[in-house]
Amino acid sequence: MNGASTSGNSLRAAFSYCVQQVRSYDYHHYLCLLHLPPAMRKAAFAFRAFNVETARAVDVASDPKIGLMRLLWWQEAIDKIFARKLIEHPVAQALSSITVERKINKHWLKRSVDARINDANRDDCAIPETVGDLERYAEDTQSTMLYMTLQAGGIQSTAADHAASHIGKASGLLLLLKSLPHHANRLGRIPYIPADIADKHGLLIREGSRSEVRMESGEALSDAIFDVASIASVHLQKARELAPMVPPEAIPVLLPAVPAQVLLDSLRRCQFNVFDSRISRGVLGVSPLWYQLKLKWHAWRKDY
Repeated sequence: MNGASTSGNSLRAAFSYCVQQVRSYDYHHYLCLLHLPPAMRKAAFAFRAFNVETARAVDVASDPKIGLMRLLWWQEAIDKIFARKLIEHPVAQALSSITVERKINKHWLKRSVDARINDANRDDCAIPETVGDLERYAEDTQSTMLYMTLQAGGIQSTAADHAASHIGKASGLLLLLKSLPHHANRLGRIPYIPADIADKHGLLIREGSRSEVRMESGEALSDAIFDVASIASVHLQKARELAPMVPPEAIPVLLPAVPAQVLLDSLRRCQFNVFDSRISRGVLGVSPLWYQLKLKWHAWRKDY
């Protein structure tokens, strides 16, 4: 077998790994990506697999410092990818191929991993000060995936970029809310309710320069979650208002607005109690069949 064949097989294996990672750990987005044109799908799976790797880095580590080291490794890996250096990691190999083929902006990958590093570096008892801080984190980790997918498709549209920004913010905020029980169990605290909203609902504890949210699952927390979810809802509405100006080829990239809406609706049904077990059932709180039908309906209608 010649070198070119070996390289081709290795790359196919790398992209197959990316698809499997997204299917295993980001299933609702996996189903969204299946609606992309084949030319864009490969790139989108590489980006989402990278997001899976960085999102799970701290969660799967036995020690948070090990998770942080993994994120720092990815920070260096991005530099190596754009320096055309070989990295023995399937997601890095897939990204290296895509960045050459599609001329992806390094800024988006760096911005995403830097946001994860800053989050991992936060003081144990620190929480975001404002909902604006939470929105920036959501954009850096979620909107960037959509920006890169648009770029991979050669789509240049200010309206599509703005819609991607709003959808990423909405998705990021809602997924952070959904993850609160997991983080509360792992950390023994509630990390992603910003101080301004926690204070409004009497949930904020300040000790010197440190801020913490009270560990409780009552009405006050549900009200705080409602406030954050309402901001996500506004972002979804703004994204949809841009739809008439978004080019048709960008619509499939923006389908992640659908799972964001599904999750928002599931939170509403549970009165914004994120500890309600119904939210973790199926796909974002609905049956897999219903989720897929809803996604196919929007894809067929060419909207989001």
